[in-house]
Amino acid sequence: MHIPDGYLSPATCAALYAGSAPFWYTALRRLKRAMNTRMVPLLSVFAAFSFIIMMFNLPLPGGTTGHAVGVGIAAIVLGPWASILAISIALVIQAIFFGDGGITAIGANCFNMAIVGSLTAYVIYRAISGRSPIESPRRVVAAALAGYLAINLSALFAAIEFGIQPLLYHDASGAPLYAPYPLHIAIPAMMIGHLTVAGLAEMVVSAGVVAYLQRAEPSLLRNTAPGTVAGELGALPAVSGWSTTRPLWIALAILMVLTPLGILAAGSAWGEWSPDDFTNQASRSQMAAASDSHLPPAQAPAGLQRLASFWTAPMPRYAPPFLKSEIFGYMLSAVSGTGLIILVFLLAGWISNRRPG
Repeated sequence: MHIPDGYLSPATCAALYAGSAPFWYTALRRLKRAMNTRMVPLLSVFAAFSFIIMMFNLPLPGGTTGHAVGVGIAAIVLGPWASILAISIALVIQAIFFGDGGITAIGANCFNMAIVGSLTAYVIYRAISGRSPIESPRRVVAAALAGYLAINLSALFAAIEFGIQPLLYHDASGAPLYAPYPLHIAIPAMMIGHLTVAGLAEMVVSAGVVAYLQRAEPSLLRNTAPGTVAGELGALPAVSGWSTTRPLWIALAILMVLTPLGILAAGSAWGEWSPDDFTNQASRSQMAAASDSHLPPAQAPAGLQRLASFWTAPMPRYAPPFLKSEIFGYMLSAVSGTGLIILVFLLAGWISNRRPG
């Protein structure tokens, strides 16, 4: 679901940057006063969780791969605006440092996953959970459906953005300039894998973390449960910063060690092919198999080829060039990405607390 450079026209990228900007601005305004010792660890841990969970690639129908995003649980714990900020930071770091998603497409990827995903998850969770007690199984069901619907709506937006490119941007002969597959191919190709495997993974992640927090740290669920009946838990303790999130960081460290499992899934994600894949016979066969047997163009579209080299990440595809071990390189990328996320939020908190007012 990470749209690379070259698959969207510059005009589409600009429109989605512009569409994302009001949400980023609102999120920053709402969180400016909360960027303190309480919010920084929460934002950091859920942004890092999203970063790590997206490294676990899953095999999808058609020979492609996909992943959960972690947007469901981020919206449930942090609320929609903090979730937008946390997921956006994870996506920006993925694009800049690891080449997962394009620089020109940051606006699109944040709009699809961070904004659409967060708002969808929050609305669905609040609507289904209602005023049920924090420990209620109803909240686990609400989290599952929130995560499932959020990632699928995000995938649908990405599919539409892919699919409108051949219609709007083509040369005089009708050949596409950017993403090559139209809507009637892009939407099924994206949605089949997300409605089945990736959506179920997001469902399990969202429901599983909520069920864990109900027992281990229910105060983290209070933010998006205004007016909740206290139930058997009684008064919930206030969130107290790094100490409260310590178990989550431990779980995240375990996930970092397990990240090499994410490179076991063969194939690439749909719509994330490199320009060279369009001329490679094996890659062309895989692209066709994942696109309802429609072969791609004989060579990469002109605009795609031009923009694909717009940015070269220091550790492309989570494979640091100075390491020969793919497994160790993947784990190092996970640790590096998490460290960068923590630094970003610590810096943001420091700046926010130093500014007057």
